[in-house]
Amino acid sequence: MAISWVVSRRTIPLRGISRPCIFSKSISTHPQKTQIDQPLYISPVDAEPLHRYRQGSYHPVTLGECLNAGRYKVLHKLGWGGYSTVWVARDQRLDDTYVAVKISVAEMYHIGQKRELETLKKLKFRHPRLKHTVHLLDTFTLKGPNGSHNCLVYELLGPNIPDTIDAQFPGRRLPGKLAKRIAKQSLIGLDGLHQMKIAHGDLHTRNLAFTMPYMDNTTERQFTEMLGKPEIGHVRRSDGKDLAPGIPRYIVRPTSYCIYSWNSAQSIKIIDFGESFSDTTAPRTLHTPLIVRAPEVIFQDDIDYRVDLWSIGCMVWQLFELFVGQLPFDTFLITPPILIDQMREMASDDLPERWHKTWETMKVGDGEPTEGPVPNLQEWLEELYFNSAQSPDLTREDIARLGRIIGSLLLFEPSARASAKQVLDDPWFDE
Repeated sequence: MAISWVVSRRTIPLRGISRPCIFSKSISTHPQKTQIDQPLYISPVDAEPLHRYRQGSYHPVTLGECLNAGRYKVLHKLGWGGYSTVWVARDQRLDDTYVAVKISVAEMYHIGQKRELETLKKLKFRHPRLKHTVHLLDTFTLKGPNGSHNCLVYELLGPNIPDTIDAQFPGRRLPGKLAKRIAKQSLIGLDGLHQMKIAHGDLHTRNLAFTMPYMDNTTERQFTEMLGKPEIGHVRRSDGKDLAPGIPRYIVRPTSYCIYSWNSAQSIKIIDFGESFSDTTAPRTLHTPLIVRAPEVIFQDDIDYRVDLWSIGCMVWQLFELFVGQLPFDTFLITPPILIDQMREMASDDLPERWHKTWETMKVGDGEPTEGPVPNLQEWLEELYFNSAQSPDLTREDIARLGRIIGSLLLFEPSARASAKQVLDDPWFDE
């Protein structure tokens, strides 16, 4: 059931970012088909769309099969997205090593795949490796009935932040010390990327995943039990005919980590580099979820690594959404003009003059003006945190300092934003 709150005299339901990502459970949002619109292939398990198993798209995977000349034995599914499915596998060359294998679609090489591979290769050869970014271990090509698929092998990570909250803290805030540590580790990872002249381009809490506990001497059976028994749904044709080549015999529901042995001492890592870029290859736009998208992207201005600074400001608020119960901006029926109007309420500076003409064009006929006086960022943080029904575990001084940190990042002018290193220098993170 959606949680609601009142902001600027509008009641807004709480929504989370639901973009599928490589280490998270993904849920289909396709509307129910009518009999007239009955899909050709059906399965009782709700996972990736079956019509994507065709030439140039998904590769059919069977549990227990071995990939890359027998090296990686598939044990479970982690998730799926528009351009890949992701599987848990055991590296049979290293008996106690479990990995994530991302099998891309066989379509023409997607720009996101190219960006991700280029970035992860740079990170792979950096010494010492960045501590809070996912590590690429191997790459290989897989030829199957639907074409040739590029495969990336990552270190195995646990659930992302929102999924962990759902499983471990239902209906509760994230403990203050844990949220502070996650924010600090995210900033450390981002600072390392920026020192390498790499922008992530897609920072939000679903792209932060917890590390797995040490699994030395964990048998395959014990490991599978930890993830939960795979739930499979056999595929059949609605007309009763045999499955065509390239269609899987069954699909697998992604693991929910429901009995995963999580503990608060585990660290987090930044994942999903499909929107990443270097300072010499900045794209014209990004597909960061709108609610954490930097204003220069919305205004189609030149972009650089500083888009991450706006996003991490929103993301730190998201982490403390788990404190305060709300994102910095509304998520219900959000449009760019409505979002910019809300940004103007929250940002610590004025809209740059070079964006005024575009803003006037954007806001014509879209959305309603904010009614009445609205609280500033600091007032809003304090109101949401201390007026909540949940017991606070931070002081007013903590929230005041948190507000100053977020305010140093949520600036319209990219050059005015504090760097990740400058934010990390605040002693609040170590107190």
